[in-house]
Amino acid sequence: MAQVEATTERVIAADAETVFDALADYKEVRGKVLPGQFSEYEVREGGDGEGTLVHWKLQATSKRVRDCLLEVSEPSDGRLVEKDRNSSMVTTWTVTPAGEGKSKAVVSTVWNGAGGIGGFFEKTFAPKGLGRIYDELLQNLATEVEK
Repeated sequence: MAQVEATTERVIAADAETVFDALADYKEVRGKVLPGQFSEYEVREGGDGEGTLVHWKLQATSKRVRDCLLEVSEPSDGRLVEKDRNSSMVTTWTVTPAGEGKSKAVVSTVWNGAGGIGGFFEKTFAPKGLGRIYDELLQNLATEVEK
C-alpha cells in the first residue's frame, strides 16, 4: 500500500484569523461551503474546531463513496486536522497570512492507497479528483469570508 496525497491551496482576500475561524466553524460555515460531492453532513459533537466530531459522505467518483467520521484537532495556531475514524485518511488545513488583508489556505489529504493495479490508478487519478473537489470548497470558502 502506497500513501496517496492530494494538496490544494488558494489565496483568499480575508485575514488568516477570519479564514481559520470560518473553516473551524462546523456548525454554521463548513456545511455551507462543502461542494455537491459531500452529503449527509452532521456535526455529532462540538462544532467549533478542537474536539468536534463531524460526519459526511464524500463521493469522490461515480463509484467511490467514502463514509467519513472525522475527529478534529488544532495541533498549532492556524492548523486544523481532521482524522477519519473509518479509514487512514487525514486532512490538514493550514491558514497563514499572505500580505495585507489576505491569507493562504492549504488543504492536504493523505491516506493509505490500495495495492496492485488499483493502487496505481488511485495514486495517479485520486489526487487530481480530490484536488478539484477541494478547489471548489476553497472557492466557496473565499466567497463566504470575502462578503
